[in-house]
Amino acid sequence: MLAAQPIDAADARPVGIAPALSRRRKAAMVVQLMITEGRKLDLAALPEEVQVSLTRELGALRLVDRATLSAVATEFADGIEGLGLAAPGGMDRALAALDGRISPATAARLRAESGPPRHDDSWARLTALPCPDLVPLMTGECAEIAAVTLSKLPVVKAAELLGLLPGERARRITHAMAQTSTIGPEAVDRIGAALAAEHCRPPDQAFAHPAPDRLGDILNSSGSATRDAVLDGLEAEDPGFARDVRRAIFTFADIPARLAPAHAPAVLRRVDQAVLITALAAAQTLGAGFAAAAAHLLDNISQRMAQGLRDEISERGAIRQVEGEAAMSEIVAAIRAAAEAGEIALVTPDSDEQAG
Repeated sequence: MLAAQPIDAADARPVGIAPALSRRRKAAMVVQLMITEGRKLDLAALPEEVQVSLTRELGALRLVDRATLSAVATEFADGIEGLGLAAPGGMDRALAALDGRISPATAARLRAESGPPRHDDSWARLTALPCPDLVPLMTGECAEIAAVTLSKLPVVKAAELLGLLPGERARRITHAMAQTSTIGPEAVDRIGAALAAEHCRPPDQAFAHPAPDRLGDILNSSGSATRDAVLDGLEAEDPGFARDVRRAIFTFADIPARLAPAHAPAVLRRVDQAVLITALAAAQTLGAGFAAAAAHLLDNISQRMAQGLRDEISERGAIRQVEGEAAMSEIVAAIRAAAEAGEIALVTPDSDEQAG
């Protein structure tokens, strides 16, 4: 027996014979049955009003006797078996299915006839595009659609765009403006929605992050010799790109400039004691910026903890370069993890202020 939620006395009677039920109630019963059996349903593809109606029916559903459930399920199965074709449903879906198979002018006309879109900002997005980005629209769409677009632009921007078009194309568009006098606002809204869907789509990108950030992450995990050699080569070939990569890099030597003193204790709590001692000892032997980074960490924790670390560092002995670099990389990784978790805020490379 199928039960959607607890019942009260008024709901204790089973639902009647299947043919007496509404189509909505039958749909709710079928959906509840499939959910109970663990089936995955893509209900989000349904129109919003259908989703709302279905959810309300599910909320009203109480008990269904086996005979009624069997009758509804059989009726549903018979309907599926007799189905020969499933069409898109709705003008928007039909036009999406025919994208590239009918002319843009025909598609725009059909969208215009189907009524205005709801709460749409298509023209705002289109008119915000720079003029060079609008040139493909003006040359690729029919002259009438281009004329509507030109009419929606601010006067100064329309004049600039017209000047970017070939002479013959510009003349055809300006002549077509005579045909826009009788076009209705709903049609203009529909044209805007169609154009925005085609010309305001963000370009497909293979990588989620910019190139300097990707290379910076790689060099963060590289040895210092490799990192310095790569940066020197970039500096000679592409100084601008090298500058952006340097901003993206965060190494152990960058700690004094990137880590606020108040955040040092939170970071060191993330690092294993043995790794911390190895990193600080290695940094002190390297001198220059590395030693300054070690001092930055030791000077901004409790004196008792700092003294304990200094005592262990003095007893650590010689450290292999590879081992020291690995330990320092772990501290940098802990700093990045704390920043990503929101525990600390890193100082930006170009900022003179430390994060609070």
